[in-house]
Amino acid sequence: MDLVGVAPLLLVSCIAFLLILIWRRQLSKGNLPPGPPPLPVLGNVLQLDLRNLVRSFWRVRDQYGPVFTIYLGSRPVVVLCGYEAIKEALIDNAEVFGGRGSTMALDEKRRNGHSIITTNGERWRQLRRFSLTTLRNFGMGKRSIEERIQEEAQFLVEAVRKTEGCPFDPTFYLSHAVSNVICSVVFGKRFDYDDKEFVTLLVLINKSIQIAFSFWSQLRLAFPSLMKIIPGPHHQRNEYLDELVRFVNRRIQMHRESHDPNCPQDLIDCFLTKMEQERQNPASEFHDDNLVVTVVNLFFAGTETVSTTLRYGLLLLLRYPEIEAKIQQEIDQVVGRNRSPCMEDRSRMPYTDAVVHEIQRFVDLIPLGVPHSVIRDTVFRGYTIPKGTSIFPMLTSALNDPQHFETPRKFNPGHFLDENGAFKKNEAFLPFSTGKRVCLGEGLARMELFLFMATLLQNFSLRTLKSPEEINILPQALSSGNLPRPYQLCMVPR
Repeated sequence: MDLVGVAPLLLVSCIAFLLILIWRRQLSKGNLPPGPPPLPVLGNVLQLDLRNLVRSFWRVRDQYGPVFTIYLGSRPVVVLCGYEAIKEALIDNAEVFGGRGSTMALDEKRRNGHSIITTNGERWRQLRRFSLTTLRNFGMGKRSIEERIQEEAQFLVEAVRKTEGCPFDPTFYLSHAVSNVICSVVFGKRFDYDDKEFVTLLVLINKSIQIAFSFWSQLRLAFPSLMKIIPGPHHQRNEYLDELVRFVNRRIQMHRESHDPNCPQDLIDCFLTKMEQERQNPASEFHDDNLVVTVVNLFFAGTETVSTTLRYGLLLLLRYPEIEAKIQQEIDQVVGRNRSPCMEDRSRMPYTDAVVHEIQRFVDLIPLGVPHSVIRDTVFRGYTIPKGTSIFPMLTSALNDPQHFETPRKFNPGHFLDENGAFKKNEAFLPFSTGKRVCLGEGLARMELFLFMATLLQNFSLRTLKSPEEINILPQALSSGNLPRPYQLCMVPR
């Protein structure tokens, strides 16, 4: 064999040798929890079903216990299963487990790392504090936001009435309604249900969510550099997000032209005022990039999670009409037909409250949670987890924990009712996660779910196009999220 033929072989051998050295060095870091043996470069990708990560993680849990390590490519990820493990990490050790791991929420490089969801450290603290304060000032947890939801619920009722009891897909009616609530706080206005630009954006958000939960997104997390050059639908998500950013930029420009710092009308006005106040501070986190992505995050998260939960909830009530009937009986007794349901009613409507909670538990929208990371080397349950390691709090393992829910695989409102029919809390109810990174909009989402559901069932009875027993309530087969299967229903005025 001549030198020309030997050279490529030597090059490949050297590269392989270097990769193995790097891999062994990576494996030697820390004393990570046990898990399936990884392969160099590929990690555990060939041992996992990337089209259904949740099912794969359950199998690994059965073999290695409630805290285990898997490798997505060369990147180790520690997975927490069961309420006790999640509580110990995210609550008892909230500070050290309070970092944000890699996520498809937004492409961090394209957005320059500016985000409430994906950032860490001081930037995250300042933006989260500002957003929580501003949302509260504009009504989150106060009556003013309740009135906005009640008003939007009536717009939703009128839109549904126009279907005249005919079959329809509720997806975009619910997306419009829920999105308009956050729009009223962020943009200072709501949008008509037939606004073409707004309809287009909601379609893009819906498609983006499906990609984020897909097999392609898991490949991107495992092999970020490689997936940048491999064609696939994961690239389309960036296009969808770019369109959303352009929409937000147009709204921000409109606000700049009419901005009165003495009379803020919404979150954008408040952010612009904060930017002006900190104009001389070179280290300020209040600048254009953070404004755009903060608004995108709130608009995105404030639209899809609640509307998808409502859509799944209506499907569950179609499957169990006896539960719908009990809710409507409670609504008639407590609220009647002549006024809108309000949050004060919730304490007197334990069954409705229990059903809304059980919908969230059963839907299990984001079963793996949003990734965390440890902010420094830490010892957890006898294992050493190096700084920066991603943590997956497997929320589905808490929501389906048999030690906390009697029939976890069944839709059962009794999980949230005591023997006297009063509402009871359950500490393993973690649809919004927990700890320092608990969902920013938890209070708003809880209010929306109760008021929208109660208002719809006050005004309409649900009808299915098939017998209830034929309705499939299992989610679409997505890699890391649960969405209801497409369906149509009829809403008949009561």
